[in-house]
Amino acid sequence: MTKDKIQNNSTENSPFGEARGTLDINAYLDQDEKKDLLRLLTAGSVDDGKSTLIGRLLFDSKKIYEDQLSALERDSKRVGHAGEEIDYALLLDGLKAEREQGITIDVAYRYFSTNRRKFIIADTPGHTQYTRNMVTGASTANLAIILIDATKGVITQTRRHTFLVSLLGIKHVVLAVNKMDLVNYDQKVFNDICTDYKAFITQLDVPDLNFIPLSALKGENVVEPTTLMPWYHGKSMLEFLESVHISSDRNFDDMRFPVQYVLRPDLDFRGFSARVASGIIRKGEEIMVLPSRKKSKIKEIITYDGNLDEAFPPQSVTITLEDEIDISRGDMIVYPDNLPRIERHFEAMLVWMDEKPMDPDAQLFIKHANNTTRVRFDKIQYKIDVNSLQKSSVAHFELNEIGRVVLTTNKAIFFDPYKKNRSTGSFILINPMTNNTVAVGMIIDKLNAEDLPSRIVDEKTLEANKLRIHKGESLISETMLQKRYNQKGATIWITGLHGSGKNELAFTLEKELFDAGATVVLLDGSSIRSGLSNELHFSPADRAEHLRRVAHISKILNDQGIITICSFISPDENIRNQVAQIIGEDKFMLIYMDATLEFCKQNKPDLYEKYENDLIENLPGADMLYQVPKNATLVFQPENRTLNTKIILEYLADHKIFPIV
Repeated sequence: MTKDKIQNNSTENSPFGEARGTLDINAYLDQDEKKDLLRLLTAGSVDDGKSTLIGRLLFDSKKIYEDQLSALERDSKRVGHAGEEIDYALLLDGLKAEREQGITIDVAYRYFSTNRRKFIIADTPGHTQYTRNMVTGASTANLAIILIDATKGVITQTRRHTFLVSLLGIKHVVLAVNKMDLVNYDQKVFNDICTDYKAFITQLDVPDLNFIPLSALKGENVVEPTTLMPWYHGKSMLEFLESVHISSDRNFDDMRFPVQYVLRPDLDFRGFSARVASGIIRKGEEIMVLPSRKKSKIKEIITYDGNLDEAFPPQSVTITLEDEIDISRGDMIVYPDNLPRIERHFEAMLVWMDEKPMDPDAQLFIKHANNTTRVRFDKIQYKIDVNSLQKSSVAHFELNEIGRVVLTTNKAIFFDPYKKNRSTGSFILINPMTNNTVAVGMIIDKLNAEDLPSRIVDEKTLEANKLRIHKGESLISETMLQKRYNQKGATIWITGLHGSGKNELAFTLEKELFDAGATVVLLDGSSIRSGLSNELHFSPADRAEHLRRVAHISKILNDQGIITICSFISPDENIRNQVAQIIGEDKFMLIYMDATLEFCKQNKPDLYEKYENDLIENLPGADMLYQVPKNATLVFQPENRTLNTKIILEYLADHKIFPIV
């Protein structure tokens, strides 16, 4: 049982002026349901008291269960960092590393409510290396509490957190000057900090700024107004949070309904389900569907609790239309006289969130609203130092770095600038190989055609490219190909007698590599002789010409980043060395199938019977010399096909030709 439930037994604490025994629980729940929700985050440097402030809010507003309180008192003595006081930060710092170090590492969410409002609090970490964690917590917040240690004043991390809050479009900021007890609740200290902070924040876009002095550890000005700072005439933290006006923060002007799901339970019903991103949807209004630009009127607005005449954010509804229109997930329903941007090119602020550095040449997926398509980086405008706000030119972003970029999508998306509409102005970037979210972005606006950057811009690069084209050299570098295919071009040349198991190994290896995601081509004697070498016979001279052609095909494929598997007898050691020189010895891997002649005869009896009956000649190992390779990369016995394939795959991974996961 919570402490507020114990105290609410009395008549005066009942919201309806009735004894608890006669409390109309349905009316109470109905009233609770109608409370609005405030999402807020706390940010600040290490030891500024973020977790302590939230813990104190929960404690003093009597939202802690008795068993939680007992555990808190016990843990404060065992692992607390508040001396003899109760360490309220332990209510938020749940990770073992957080408790050991007394810091916040990951985002911790807490829910509580008062008689006036519901709250979801995100306690975000202060360290620079956890910037992405803070961005995650701030992405849905209406308000930010930025804590400052009164003994330290405005520091670098204060400016960094303020910049991030401004970047993410949070309109309400509270500067909580904490630990006022350590400066004897001095008004001058508080005023000086406020002056310094105002001088910095004027550079940023924060429309609503408030200052509150407090002591989270002592509970001064957290829930109840302080008596130790008579010079302060404002509200306590909880009073401010209960009364701050956020209902006008949402965009109710631009109706955006990004379709998430097409609801078709039977042949007689077709509805389109989604959360209203912005604006107000009204029954009977004419709408337009993007990208088709087909028009209709809203027939019904359906919810679990019944039909509505209008819906607004953040409601999730299903709508039906008066006309049959082809609409799919990712389409957007809007009003015809109020369209979003419909563009492929735009500028955005990007927060890089992946451990792996950004690859500007990589193609990623962009998930915007309920739409997903491919996207590429056209230009990195600059990186911004979140501590000093200085801009600098960079070739890529590292983890937690922030900057301005130009992006181009494969198909047009429907967006608004982030400052105008957070729901349709934000996106995430996804690595298609790992499916990890690598970045989050806030769209600044579209780019006109004349402002679009070119990927080939300077004269020096143009001249170099002209020279490469004149020489017949590709403009796609080997590095670019390796990034695209996630492999290096190489040739796996398998040699051995007829019937030695060359083809069995080659075809098995091709399937294994294909299943693992490799781009691979298999060349064997039968396929090449049926076409490219159709006119050649089996004399030593014709065999040499046959293998020369195969070598050049392999080189072309390797130069395009493709792995080639070649299965050819190639009996002459000198010819094999020439093949390696044509392909490139660094890309050439020779595998010898060491099979006895008896094994080969049993494996291909028809072929050897023809030889014995004088129907064919120039058969290596019989009437023609087969020279055993002296420098084979790997030597295999044909009986161990599965093991042989595994060894080749491990070799390719060890030599960074193709990674085997």
